[in-house]
Amino acid sequence: MLHEKIWGGNHLKTEFGYDIPSDHTGEAWAISAHKHGPATIINGEFAGLKLNELWDQHREQFGNAKGDVFPLLTKILDANDDLSVQVHPDDQYAAEHEHELGKTECWYVISAEPGAELYYGHNAKTREELAEWINNGEWNKLFRKVPVKAGEFYYVPSGTIHALGKGIMVLETQQSSDTTYRLYDFDRVDATTGEKRELHLKQSIDVTTVPHHDPKLNTGVSEVGDAKVTTFVQPPVSKYFTVAKVELANGSAEFNRQGLYTLVSVLDGIGELEVDGQTYDLKKGQHFIIPNPVKSWKYSGNLTLIVSEPGE
Repeated sequence: MLHEKIWGGNHLKTEFGYDIPSDHTGEAWAISAHKHGPATIINGEFAGLKLNELWDQHREQFGNAKGDVFPLLTKILDANDDLSVQVHPDDQYAAEHEHELGKTECWYVISAEPGAELYYGHNAKTREELAEWINNGEWNKLFRKVPVKAGEFYYVPSGTIHALGKGIMVLETQQSSDTTYRLYDFDRVDATTGEKRELHLKQSIDVTTVPHHDPKLNTGVSEVGDAKVTTFVQPPVSKYFTVAKVELANGSAEFNRQGLYTLVSVLDGIGELEVDGQTYDLKKGQHFIIPNPVKSWKYSGNLTLIVSEPGE
């Protein structure tokens, strides 16, 4: 599902070949069971089902995982302009006020133009200071910016003030939630409505973590066959997901099931996936799930993959 955004561009077409609706396309929801953009299964015995339907009707494919909704969502974002500076609630606040999951997310930076920056965290020491700076519009005092380059990874727990800056493309792994509290939007006017987009200052003050601390990630690098595997985040640091990058250059690697099921995004290259003696072609821009009944599989070729599994 492709979503047009005020800050979107055309890189989802030029870089990944997606059939975008306009040159203001900001998000490709690749693996999603969320009601605002559920993905459709395109092959196998469940072809034609929406992912949310597969979750509801065939939970055995997900290791009989608990939960009313499929918990993860994978996107690619193209920030042709700065996103609104925003913050997401945790599970408790989201359940009470939004009737859905909270939103912890993370970004793998696919590309970044020279000089690109993220909004990541804030400088307030107390909630009173946070509220004062927000209500007075002292954004330069409040916001923290960090330079960014391709290949970096950022973990964004709920409660973190954040935004992608202009010229950045990321692969985002997140909880399956579409709740965003918009703190600042650069006074932009939506071309469709002619109005400024809604802000959520009270909610932002309520849910922001104060003071901000950069999370300490349990990153690790290993080799599996010919593949280099970089694990960016995993439980207990992130209780919602494990995210890793698999890099393969003219080789092959066999993997065994670790989590209940596995989400895979092909960020670059071409290659093959072998499952139970059957081979599937892989190329840049594809996304798929390896379900629970599959206990081992093999990649071969030249591939860069982002792989995620559900957490606790």
